[in-house]
Amino acid sequence: MIRCLVVDDEPLALNILEDYISKIPFLQLVKATTNPIEALTMVQDGGIDLVFLDVQMPELTGIQFLRIANGKAKVILTTAYPQYALEGYELDVVDYLLKPIAFDRFFKSVQKAQGVIQPAAKPAAPAEPVAQDDFMSDFIFVKTEHKIQKVYLHDILFIEGLKDYVSIFTPAERIITLQGMKKMEDALPPKHFIRVHKSYIVSINKIDSIERSRIFIGDKIIPVGDTYRDEFFKIVDGKNI
Repeated sequence: MIRCLVVDDEPLALNILEDYISKIPFLQLVKATTNPIEALTMVQDGGIDLVFLDVQMPELTGIQFLRIANGKAKVILTTAYPQYALEGYELDVVDYLLKPIAFDRFFKSVQKAQGVIQPAAKPAAPAEPVAQDDFMSDFIFVKTEHKIQKVYLHDILFIEGLKDYVSIFTPAERIITLQGMKKMEDALPPKHFIRVHKSYIVSINKIDSIERSRIFIGDKIIPVGDTYRDEFFKIVDGKNI
């Protein structure tokens, strides 16, 4: 069993993570607390394997918590603010979950943690089926310049990476968010989205046509990179009748 601690100043966030943890057979919740000082003491005393840690807390931020804990437990950051991702990874967090946290993304994250904490353990199956087929109602939240915006997956045509940010293109608008392509790729269901180039992720459902190594979505032409070509055409061939 992986002994877990949840730290968040929002009781609702604690309740959600407590519920998620209860569904995972290899996780054991030791405590859920709004008090980061209490949590830090527990980590320093030992006996905690994994901490689900909020970033923005009044008494002690998650980043400060990480620096003081100094690796005594593995950490998954949980926050609504993607700008802390880079600093978190520099402090060797296992993963970074953006709120609101979907169960399938949570399960993927704890499987990653299990691989780090118990490398010899056989990956566990979900305690209950993870519904990913309701594509029309699935969404993600992304942080834009002035707000956190909900983006429905069925609206996304393609995503373009541009240095320190990504652009999400929908029929109605272009949404710019400060987030890396890898993080964006991990947040999207692979059943519906595929990375085809170091700078592009496309919605498989939105592809109009393919010509050689070019994808046509509306009036946009997207190149298929050499690194991604084999996997992309394998998926396309699998959908041919």
